[in-house]
Amino acid sequence: RIASLKNTNALFYCLRGSMKHLFAVLLVFYGVLPPLALALEQSEVPKKKHTSLGLYLNAKEAYEMLQSKKQKNVYLLDVRTPQEYFFVGHAEEAINIPFSFMEYRYNEQKKKPVMKSNPSFVAEVKKRSKKDDVLIVSCRSGKRSTKSVEALSKAGFKKVYNLVDGFEGDLDKKTNSPTFGQRTVNGWKNAELPWTYSLSPKQMYLETGQGATP
Repeated sequence: RIASLKNTNALFYCLRGSMKHLFAVLLVFYGVLPPLALALEQSEVPKKKHTSLGLYLNAKEAYEMLQSKKQKNVYLLDVRTPQEYFFVGHAEEAINIPFSFMEYRYNEQKKKPVMKSNPSFVAEVKKRSKKDDVLIVSCRSGKRSTKSVEALSKAGFKKVYNLVDGFEGDLDKKTNSPTFGQRTVNGWKNAELPWTYSLSPKQMYLETGQGATP
């Protein structure tokens, strides 16, 4: 049995891309590996999205983990601004707890709006989650989720996954591509996973700080 598992794991780590993903799904389905085996290896994740916990998922893997009946207490946190959550859309299961807020000022040097940290971020997560819950953290494309995972790790959460391609995905950087500069590479939306514009008071972040309890 041990030798069999070693051979299975060796084959698993040799596979890449869609074949690796399909093989992992089959192993989980037949009970050979737990749902957590669907996680990405750190070597597959851009360095700027690395976290101290070293736990990573792409959008498809996150969705499968959320749907798995074998993994208990798994929750999806959307740490984008309320405006993004409301108007760009969100995963159906996502609970909005912003890591930062957009100020109505423009940073000329960075060519983007000024953002300010949410001082209540960790406190709000603590209200809604236990430290032994499995948390999947998502933002637009993995930058804010990386910072969010670090903040939660320092607060004592140990099962926190960075959803590395986020809700909208990474920018297409191929200059000869018709979608150059657009977020068409990966991400929850581009993977055609369930998402919605519909709002639930139990999942949205309200000014009063009241929201959902997972």
